Amino acid sequence: MNAHIESFHRILQDDCLSLYDFETYGEAYETVTWFMTFYNERRMHSSINDLAPTEFYKKNLIQPILIKAVRL
Repeated sequence: MNAHIESFHRILQDDCLSLYDFETYGEAYETVTWFMTFYNERRMHSSINDLAPTEFYKKNLIQPILIKAVRL
């Protein structure tokens, strides 16, 4: 489980936090909130067949989709 968290923290750092110089906590909060929505709804994830989570969810409702096994 820790590897997944570490992976997410790296993605957050590389794709969000390192791109901006925040002057206030509010700016950082707004940007991270936007990124979390993007990450959880629109960003393609290799673990779910390179689909965005919302796209995967909709397709999976119609017909179950096999996904890659996650090794812990």
